[in-house]
Amino acid sequence: MMARYDTVLPRSADSLQVADLRLPGFAGQIGARLYRPAAAAGSLPGVLYFHGGGFVAGDLDEADPIARSLAATIPAAVLSVAYSLAPAHPFPAAPEDAHAAALWLHAQAATYGIDATRLACAGHDAGATLAAALTLMARDRLGPPLVAQALVGPMLDPSLTRLDHRAGPAEPQPDTCARCYSQYLPRVAERLHPYATPLESLRLAGLPPALIATGAHDRLRCEAEHYGSALINAGVATQVTRYAAGHAELPAHPALRADLAAFLRHHLWPAANLFPDSPTFQSLKTERTS
Repeated sequence: MMARYDTVLPRSADSLQVADLRLPGFAGQIGARLYRPAAAAGSLPGVLYFHGGGFVAGDLDEADPIARSLAATIPAAVLSVAYSLAPAHPFPAAPEDAHAAALWLHAQAATYGIDATRLACAGHDAGATLAAALTLMARDRLGPPLVAQALVGPMLDPSLTRLDHRAGPAEPQPDTCARCYSQYLPRVAERLHPYATPLESLRLAGLPPALIATGAHDRLRCEAEHYGSALINAGVATQVTRYAAGHAELPAHPALRADLAAFLRHHLWPAANLFPDSPTFQSLKTERTS
């Protein structure tokens, strides 16, 4: 769950402009890194990306490969956010940081050549949970508007009742997950809060279209697919795709990266007709064997 990604794109190969920033957060300033294709002309859509690490670890460097990949292939301006970590900053610090970063990106969009009407969010592991929580917060707080969410191997079940116990020893272990949740959600009552556990939310209608990527070997697969079913039942256009990968392997999986970029491109470039071959995403479940 806290493994670093193995695939790192050469820093000169993707021709990106990269800037480290400081943003206002829940408990103080937080770090962020903005990626933008150097050759892009005009306004670009924006993607907020949240790294993994079980709510207690992870950083901008860990998220660097996939953030670069998304910026170059969508194309988009990608804001990777270093949200507050537990146990120093338990819930609600991390989701509040995510919402603060989204508000900042929306307010500062013109300054960085970003179209504030075309914003999406994405993440892996705990970061995917924060992306899901952000869509709930943005809906409930009337902004900022988000047009899509992409959740890669999200951690969604503090009760640990939906773990796939057939997963191998390399996958997140139940005791490791329990320690992460105990530090992030030390007060048991908060484990039912929808911003902490979107899986427990009874109000999922009105959320942006979702892509949920799971790993066939991932111990967290069942809870992610359960959330996908809940979104579909709530009328949210949702694609749930299972890949031949484990939890830590998901962000670097080639087919997943291609599908992730295509999904976000489809929703972030809806009227430009620049990508006529983009698929139409509807509420469905698929399985990738590659």
